[in-house]
Amino acid sequence: MSKTYGVGILGAGNISAAYLKLAPLFKGIEVRAVADIVPEAARVRADEFNVAAQTPDQLLANSELDVIVNLTIPDVHYRISKEIVSAGKHAYSEKPLVLSLGEGEDLRKAALEAGKQIGCAPDTFLGGAHQQARALIDEGAIGRVTSGTCHVMSFGLEHWHPNPDFFFKPGAGPILDIGPYYVANLINLIGPVRRVTAFSSTPRERREITSEPRKGQYVTVETPTTIHAVLEFHNGALVTLGASWDVEAHQHSNMEIYGTEGSLYVPDPNFFGGELTLARREGVREVVEPWKHPLGVANWERPNGPSYANYRTAGLADMMLAIDAGRKPRCSLETTLHGVDVMTSILKSGETGQAIILTTTCERPEALGPVEAQALLV
Repeated sequence: MSKTYGVGILGAGNISAAYLKLAPLFKGIEVRAVADIVPEAARVRADEFNVAAQTPDQLLANSELDVIVNLTIPDVHYRISKEIVSAGKHAYSEKPLVLSLGEGEDLRKAALEAGKQIGCAPDTFLGGAHQQARALIDEGAIGRVTSGTCHVMSFGLEHWHPNPDFFFKPGAGPILDIGPYYVANLINLIGPVRRVTAFSSTPRERREITSEPRKGQYVTVETPTTIHAVLEFHNGALVTLGASWDVEAHQHSNMEIYGTEGSLYVPDPNFFGGELTLARREGVREVVEPWKHPLGVANWERPNGPSYANYRTAGLADMMLAIDAGRKPRCSLETTLHGVDVMTSILKSGETGQAIILTTTCERPEALGPVEAQALLV
């Protein structure tokens, strides 16, 4: 990379700590400032990581910044990302980038007019386990992909999150909050989606918060919390996706991809690493030996469990390297908007009971093998 790009963080919430801690692992980017609408939150985070604390307006006007990471709440992601490119800076947003395809197309227009890039999380599909899964599929380890299943189900967030309200508002729910990890990885593994159909429900209209400091208060649920969808891909594969915050326990695996010659069990797309299992036509299962991929190495301590691979910021680093090299980023606006189309169409199908043919498509992001991944790191 020919230069070091200055990075600003807008939004000093929980996820900002991961970006600030992990950014130094990557070449060509340097976090220089953090801002928040709550000045004290920005100051605390800035002091923790020895960067400047600024107001949002100061961050947008900061001439030392080339790109701003949008870590605000989902329902303002669109507005803030548009303000970022209008200020002459590249934007990289946490998911979801937008809450509608119309907002996404408007952002695309704004980025083109400004001559700036917009990228978006999730970047977990760049992790070692998921890139190895892609390599196995591309090598024909399970034959031609015909179908699959995905399950991301739990009993919700109000039991541990200190302020869970926004998770139950339009723009969140399990499809738009956790769904991006699964949809992005399916696009990585299989390709673009042609059509979706879904059923959805809201089993509880109010949910009691049992975590501190708001224990005993209630959240009003304004979005479906149980969704069962089927995705039809352009290559003909059919994948079911079950997403719910109304399930106490289940025995489904996170992601399974089925082919004409076998099956591949893929770890949680919310993480970069994990164990891959391959089952051949005879039904014999074998744990796949992990390849030496730098974004699959455990590097993040878990309070009550084993460490795991966490390389959030990889998508940002890849975007800036792509700008430098004149290529398409792997977490591109095109791929992101197709993912938004998939997820919003799932919600629309759940409301209407009709199958929805998508209006967007995309190319699979370029694979990130061990050599390419190492090139991102210092």
